[in-house]
Amino acid sequence: MDAATFAQPQAQRGNGVPPTLLESITEFCRAKGVAESTFGRRAVNDGKLVPRLREGARIKPETLVRLQAFMRAQGAKMDISAPPELMPLVRATDRIADGAQAGAAAGAPGDAQAPAAVREFRFFDNRQKYLLFVTTCGEKDVIARRVGLELAHLHPRPPALRLFDAGMGDGTVLTNVMREMHRRFQTLPFYIVGKEISLEDVRLSLHKMADRFFEHPSTVLVVTNMYYAEAPWLTPRSLPAATSMLWKEVALTGSSSHDFAEQIGGLDRFLGTHWQARHSAKTGNPVYERPVVLVLYRDDYRFLLDRVIPRQGQAQAAFDLVIASQPYRARVSAAFKAQKVVAPLVRALGPGGRLLGIHSCGNDPGLEIVQRIWPGEQPFVTSRHDVLAAVRHELGREARQFNFNAYADNRAIFRYDMHTLPGEVSSAAASAIGTSTLFAAWNAAVYVAQIDDERLAQVLGRPQYLEATAEVLKRHGSLWFLDESYVVSRKRE
Repeated sequence: MDAATFAQPQAQRGNGVPPTLLESITEFCRAKGVAESTFGRRAVNDGKLVPRLREGARIKPETLVRLQAFMRAQGAKMDISAPPELMPLVRATDRIADGAQAGAAAGAPGDAQAPAAVREFRFFDNRQKYLLFVTTCGEKDVIARRVGLELAHLHPRPPALRLFDAGMGDGTVLTNVMREMHRRFQTLPFYIVGKEISLEDVRLSLHKMADRFFEHPSTVLVVTNMYYAEAPWLTPRSLPAATSMLWKEVALTGSSSHDFAEQIGGLDRFLGTHWQARHSAKTGNPVYERPVVLVLYRDDYRFLLDRVIPRQGQAQAAFDLVIASQPYRARVSAAFKAQKVVAPLVRALGPGGRLLGIHSCGNDPGLEIVQRIWPGEQPFVTSRHDVLAAVRHELGREARQFNFNAYADNRAIFRYDMHTLPGEVSSAAASAIGTSTLFAAWNAAVYVAQIDDERLAQVLGRPQYLEATAEVLKRHGSLWFLDESYVVSRKRE
């Protein structure tokens, strides 16, 4: 296949601008009179394909080939082909002909003129890396236990214990923390706000909550996609965002976790329609199309929770606990982390409230694997001390209202491991380590170090990365990573 093949969409449109994949699909659905969900199911057995493409998801070349084959079989005239060797990841909104021609001119994945779809890759865009990491490593369970230690220092005030999760992810940390909260505070109402922009993570988190509503019925759970400076107060900062905000309350009925699970599952259509995100042209980070607030509680506890349920335009922060686990990219400056993430969350604390910050710190076998491939690589450019110093500076005179605790290393730094079979890694020969284990270990190492796909593509064609992974596993007998934590607490009135 040459570059001329990919100029066909441009010729078909006749205006010199090639169509995006999403435009081609939309045109196809309109011409054939089929729903987008039907198209996704028939083409690739995924009814949610198109909504995910709209929020910036990427697809593999194999998926692109299947979409092309389906549309051609239905008599479509548009051509959305792209060369797998030049387009390892294709974004639905990228203009395919332009990207392919740029890739053909580059001639190699690592060239400075590589396709925009590759050049704009962000480490958190890769869903497969994330899911493999969280299922093979125990970070989330260890973090949940670390958060549980903070609960002993809380002194909640009426009408509820207030918790803010500054990045729910798949909900594993939050649900484990909620279990510990119930054990310690069985009779207190809970007001919990979770920030998450990823549609798939919101779905995964909500589907874990049915049991939480059953065990602790006096719970108000709020999920939002707003920014760190907005989410604690559930109030957008700009007028256009405020006027477009969508506020939805769901009063769960029934008395069993099955009842609640059915109703929460019924929100998938709502989420697919309204939980839309795009990538900022300035930073490349995901940003919401419109701010959304989803409030869930049990209808039979509405009377008891009347003072806890937030009202639009009247929500308060004053949180007893803020969980800020991996809320920022490792490589950004301490000033950026303080200004955009930590300082706004610190301001959301109530009297006696505590913010627990957690991020990766390196100095572990995972970083050793990365440095064997990229000598001198150091993704963890700021320590907890740097972040706290930057937060103090950002808060200015307000800093006098808070205590900043970096703690000693033996308290602040903790370890989590990759799960392996007994004796699998500690065997005498490195060659005895299973290939799947090596791939999982490599994935975890590059995910934690936030190595982008453009750099990964340059080494995946050679065996050195697996050899380096095997050597490190053999040397240490296991694979683990280190996180460090810090606490900022507001002084009590």
